[in-house]
Amino acid sequence: MAGFCNHVLPSTDPLDKPDFNAVEYINNLFPTEQSLANIDEVITRMRLKIRRLDDNIRVVVRGQTNAGQDGREALGEAQKAIQELFKRIKDIKEKADKSEHMVKEITRDIKQLDHAKKHLTSSITTLNHLHMLVGGVESLEALTRRRQYSEVANLLQGVVNVMEHFQKYMAIPQIRQLADKVKKIQSELGIQIQADFEEAFSTQGGRLLSNPTLLMEACFVVNVLDPKVKKELLKWFIKLQLQEYMVLFQDKEDVAWLDKIDRRYAWLKRALVEFEEKYSRLFPAEWEVSERICVEFCHVTRNELSRIMQSRSSEMDVKLLLFAIQRTTNFESLITKRFSGITLLPASGESSSSSAPKASGKKEADATNPFMESPDATNPFADDLVKEREIEIKNSLKPKPSPFQGIISQCFEPHLYIYIQSQDRNLAELIQQFVDDFRSHGPPRMEAEDSGAILPSCADLFVAYKKCMVQCSQLSTGTPLLSLSSTFQKYLREYANKLLTNNLPKSQNTTVTTGTGLTNFSALIKEGLKDTSSIETPKFTAEEQYLVCSILCTAEYCLDTSQQLEDKLKEKVDASLKDKINLAGELDVFHSVIASCIQLLVQDLETACEPALTAMNKVNWSIVEQVGDQSSYVTAITTHIKQTLPIVRDNLASARKYFTQFCIKFANSFIPRFISHLYKCKPISTVGAEQLLLDTHSLKTVLLDLPSIGSQVARKAPASYTKIVVKGMTKAEMILKVVMSPHDPTEAFVDNYIKLIADTDASNFQKVLDMKGLKRSDQNIMLDLFRTHMPAPPQGESGPPNATTVFQEQESSRIRRLEKLIKKKEWIK
Repeated sequence: MAGFCNHVLPSTDPLDKPDFNAVEYINNLFPTEQSLANIDEVITRMRLKIRRLDDNIRVVVRGQTNAGQDGREALGEAQKAIQELFKRIKDIKEKADKSEHMVKEITRDIKQLDHAKKHLTSSITTLNHLHMLVGGVESLEALTRRRQYSEVANLLQGVVNVMEHFQKYMAIPQIRQLADKVKKIQSELGIQIQADFEEAFSTQGGRLLSNPTLLMEACFVVNVLDPKVKKELLKWFIKLQLQEYMVLFQDKEDVAWLDKIDRRYAWLKRALVEFEEKYSRLFPAEWEVSERICVEFCHVTRNELSRIMQSRSSEMDVKLLLFAIQRTTNFESLITKRFSGITLLPASGESSSSSAPKASGKKEADATNPFMESPDATNPFADDLVKEREIEIKNSLKPKPSPFQGIISQCFEPHLYIYIQSQDRNLAELIQQFVDDFRSHGPPRMEAEDSGAILPSCADLFVAYKKCMVQCSQLSTGTPLLSLSSTFQKYLREYANKLLTNNLPKSQNTTVTTGTGLTNFSALIKEGLKDTSSIETPKFTAEEQYLVCSILCTAEYCLDTSQQLEDKLKEKVDASLKDKINLAGELDVFHSVIASCIQLLVQDLETACEPALTAMNKVNWSIVEQVGDQSSYVTAITTHIKQTLPIVRDNLASARKYFTQFCIKFANSFIPRFISHLYKCKPISTVGAEQLLLDTHSLKTVLLDLPSIGSQVARKAPASYTKIVVKGMTKAEMILKVVMSPHDPTEAFVDNYIKLIADTDASNFQKVLDMKGLKRSDQNIMLDLFRTHMPAPPQGESGPPNATTVFQEQESSRIRRLEKLIKKKEWIK
């Protein structure tokens, strides 16, 4: 409240402050003893100020005593004014009611006259319409008997229009009788005109006998009659025109078979020419009789072809089928240009169910080289993907296709399995041709300019795929195209297995299995338990390395192009079948081939490094007296890496991301192997550990620079790769630092191991103790101490292994790694 008062009535007087302090105020008035001399003057001012405040308060209090009385008087005056206003409004309303009543009395007679005039006008109009109706009905009866159809057409339309005015008078018997007469006349006219047409075309062959003018005038009458009359008349006439066709092309006739399908379409052309010359003037142009004849011919032909193909399906081959489809689609294109298809629009539901799916797909710019404009000349789908937005815009501007498209050719769709089987055989032969060419010519030639060249057969395969897809989409975008996609999937797998996986050079240190069984499993287990370093494994030649990289690049190309193939298939197939097209399994196959290639390259480099690691184990590290330069085994490993990495990098220049994966997999495989060999170096003196630490640091430097070794362009290694190398090699360095540290006192040594290595596996700790050359009794003491320093395992789990199980754990771990490697190889194969 005080704050609001200060906002409304601001004041600088210290007496008005809410936190007023009397002592402070007096001290401000009399800061010194000398100022007390004018204390009387100050007191006088204070008293004067108090007196003024009292006067102001008195005036305000007195003013508030009179405010209540003034408010009551003002309220009373307002109530009196409201009462007076209400009385005036009531008087005005009464006067308005009197005025309205007076106006109604004055205009009552005028309204009666208006109503009378309106009723009289309506009656006269109705009588005139009735007179016209009666006269029109009589005239119609007479004109109908005399077959004066030109006059009947005009008069009948007028009578029908007049009858619409009498719809509300149908309860009157006379009006209902006139309406029945009109309907009877219409029915008689329909029957009579139908009879006139049948009589005029009564000769065999449907030739017009006489009086074409009468029939022409009759057609104008039919336009006024019920639409069913027109429909029945046209149905009869069209059937009459196709009588000859039905006889000539019966199922048993030779000309009915697919090899003479051209004769069907030639007959229609002649029939339409004859109709246009002789009978087109009989019918109004808006009846589109020529188009109706063509439409009925198409329906009849489709049904006849379906029936005859079903009965003689064993005689069909792909050449005959494609011939018939080509001639039929050419005919459909011809009638599309000739007719608008307007007669099919009213029966849109029927035509949509009977017409074949629209053929999507555009003509190729160059049939021999459809990829000339493509940014990737080997990818038959890249051009479509780059111009996808332009195609969408063009498609949106294109007129809707004619309903004649597919009106006959849809009958071939149930038999397109013959075409699919033919394509299956062609693709099988193509794959076998690729295999034979690879066997005869061998792998692609390694040239200085090449960088992991893609096998030319994969581009040929996808060119063939595109041609098949475009051709099939022109024939059908339904189930046959879905079946073709399944065929594509089949031969993508065939290509991956026969051309890629089967041509990979075989690794000598593992036996690849086929199927689900393992070959020589017991031998592999025995070899895994032995020291594999004693096995001499040949290294890949430069040509084999080039072949692996070439297959990897080919698999990458197939992977990308297969994804584009899936997109194009989904674009062309019917929307209801789009979800059934899925090439994920084939993409996984190519991913597996790529993984196999990378694994082979990694194994090849590891094989080259294995003798050097074996040499490291053969060094007696306990007698090393001084630390020198890096050891010879490090130099050997570095030499192998510098020889192999540039070749692999150059061959994978077009697949850079997979070169990065190769580096990561090599680091993930080599570093654990190096640590494993490091554990075998025992015993190690302190100086020997320092030398090994120096060697480890040298290898770490080489591995960190692995992606750019021998490259003229200095590139920073990926962060993910650097993290793997730093983590793995740091562990090796920590192991050596622990070996270098004194083992006495024991507890400090254990704590140092846990702190530096953070490994809870007692077997690894024992390996470190072996590297130090400690006695078994000392090792048991340290192992017990190590277990006491380890955190307790969760409830339900067993505690740390005792010393007697360490060796068994080591052997079982090696067996598990070997089994995992075998399974991995089996999966890759």
